Amino acid sequence: MERAATTMLERHQANDAGAAEDVLDAKAAARIERLTGEAAKIRQWLADHPEDRPGTRGKVRKSNRTDNESAKLATDKGVIQGYCAVAVVDADHQVIVEASAHGTGAEQELLLPVLEACATQRTASTLITADAGYHSEANLAALAEKGIDALIADNAMRRRDERFAEQAKHRVKPEPLHDKSRKEAKPRLFGSEDFIIAPDQSHAICPAGQRLHRNGKDCTIGGYAAIKFRAPEAACKDCPLRTKCLRKPQTTRSRQVAVLTRKAERTHSARMRERIDSAWGREQYGRRFATVEPVFGNVRHNKRLHRFTLRGQSKVDGQWNA
Repeated sequence: MERAATTMLERHQANDAGAAEDVLDAKAAARIERLTGEAAKIRQWLADHPEDRPGTRGKVRKSNRTDNESAKLATDKGVIQGYCAVAVVDADHQVIVEASAHGTGAEQELLLPVLEACATQRTASTLITADAGYHSEANLAALAEKGIDALIADNAMRRRDERFAEQAKHRVKPEPLHDKSRKEAKPRLFGSEDFIIAPDQSHAICPAGQRLHRNGKDCTIGGYAAIKFRAPEAACKDCPLRTKCLRKPQTTRSRQVAVLTRKAERTHSARMRERIDSAWGREQYGRRFATVEPVFGNVRHNKRLHRFTLRGQSKVDGQWNA
């Protein structure tokens, strides 16, 4: 906003004053004053609240002055400002046993608090099922430590399930709410298999013949032990293969590559994949869709709650629980 106000002010000052442009100048001056005032309010807010709403990684959650308790939510329709509504539903009677609204876009951090809130509703034989939004290694480790039986999907679950092998044909069908068709595939970039690793693993050679130096040996990537290599900036600066090697050739200075060496210790995510891919796991997890999705359909379609109409976490939480 400050940059926009400065640009308008410079244009305003450079413009020759004339009778025909008095109205335009007045509008521009009013807009400059408004943008400058809004920028000053934001800067004052940030100065008064330097530690406002830290996230799980310590960074401040992005929000706005209209409702500072809301959060930026990434959806398949783009990024929106709002609240994440969570509901726990009983499979036998399809009754909501816990519901809450949170000013965060990270569903992973909501799983454990929500399960804690409905602890009195669970028994030793209760099985918790949740979609991939709640999947994380930390959550699975915490569930195992607490002895909570659960099936948490991961992002690749359906790709591993042969029953969904032909699901792509449904993406071309018309969708009343939004377009489900896949975006145009990006061109393939050089992968780790295109790099030649030295026998002593001290360096690697890229497809352009440049040498990459090792900059990490004892790394873990996706549950695998790995070695990292990085090219010097001079090697990538004028390389003719930049567009085939770098995701962002305009801004990335040099290429990094990680080579997997051996399988690391078995993770909770690996155990969950094996469990949910079993015949029993697929049968049990398959009930999740018929349990919780009709509840959200009823809330949105029959009760017409398409969006929250209040501001502030406590008010939105009350609207969601009403």
